Amino acid sequence: MDLTLLSTRRQEEAIIALRQDMPALANKIYFNYGGQGPLPTASLQAMVERWRRIQELGPFATPVFPDVEELIASLRQTLAALCGVPPQRLAFTENVTSGCVLPLWGLPWRTGDQLLISDGEHPGVVATCHEIARRENLQVGTLPVQDCSRADQVLERLDQALQPRTRLVVLSHLLWNTGAAMPIPAVGQRLREHPEQPWLLVDGAQSAGAVPLEEAAAAADLYAFTGHKWLCGPEGLGAVALSQRLLDVGAPTMIGWRGLAKDPEHPLHFHGDARRYEIATSCYPLMAGLLQSLHCLGAVGNPHQRLACIQVRSGQLWSGLRALEGVETLLPEPPPAGLVSFCVEGHRPQQVVNALGKRSLVLRSFENPDCVRACCHVTTLPAESGRLITEIASLVTNSRSV
Repeated sequence: MDLTLLSTRRQEEAIIALRQDMPALANKIYFNYGGQGPLPTASLQAMVERWRRIQELGPFATPVFPDVEELIASLRQTLAALCGVPPQRLAFTENVTSGCVLPLWGLPWRTGDQLLISDGEHPGVVATCHEIARRENLQVGTLPVQDCSRADQVLERLDQALQPRTRLVVLSHLLWNTGAAMPIPAVGQRLREHPEQPWLLVDGAQSAGAVPLEEAAAAADLYAFTGHKWLCGPEGLGAVALSQRLLDVGAPTMIGWRGLAKDPEHPLHFHGDARRYEIATSCYPLMAGLLQSLHCLGAVGNPHQRLACIQVRSGQLWSGLRALEGVETLLPEPPPAGLVSFCVEGHRPQQVVNALGKRSLVLRSFENPDCVRACCHVTTLPAESGRLITEIASLVTNSRSV
């Protein structure tokens, strides 16, 4: 038997099994993984079981601490491996924004330094950078990449935007609105050649769980991601991978007991690794849920295999939409991952989302740029993309007949 066919069949069987374990997919067609991924029932059960175990041991009794520490170490190791970094360079956070924000406040800024922010970044990170600039007397520049779909375009724009005093570049791995992939390893190389060797902050909100992370995380000084989107974990838990050079100069910002090294002779000394950015008590059962979600996705394939599947799914949707009159996709080439953004003639994006919602199709609208975003994951079926294409075609036809 053809081993490729066998592998594909096993992957399809694993995808069906995963879909059947996701209640959110039972009564709707879900295209909003970029907002929040559906949680497998197995992950919910893992959290409930962990909560029950903590209560049985005693939430602050001596026997519970080794149990919790083992859970923390296991998830740290798993996420560090996903990023291709040593565990001591990974810190837990609540979400992408906190993963970006906490290290930024502790960097040694100098008056007149420039923060170079792409025009495709999330407002939470952008607002933080502007506030840091206000307090530290820094300059803010814009890296225009939102209309770029090729690596050479991005690098050309970067070369034009870099200044002698550029100290930080902020760039998403996948732009959250258009879905374009940014050439993070090449950007990192450019910055290493710059006289100031600016830090590189990478927002991985739309990449973790959708594309392999190792090369981008190796190029970044700060790679922040969350578990509740493409990793299909619970909300409220994320992580950030930090470079050693950032750890060498970065100071903790929000201070709490988890960031302390627990050295009896120096009780106020911080951890020498990424744990200095962890603060205090967290909801540890969430870690059990995310670990289970990672296991569920792993059953479908490794990150490269899952990406290949996602690209087939999103490519089918992209091609079908482009074949419709009155529909324009934001990317001129097939999506590099699972984000498919498009515009519908005669309809505001929110109107499209509302109309599709009444037909049990879940998508999201954007205002900058004006578009509708559909997210195709490994659990997205070709028939679901076909249904979305049919419904969009119906919207266009109806608007033209009015």
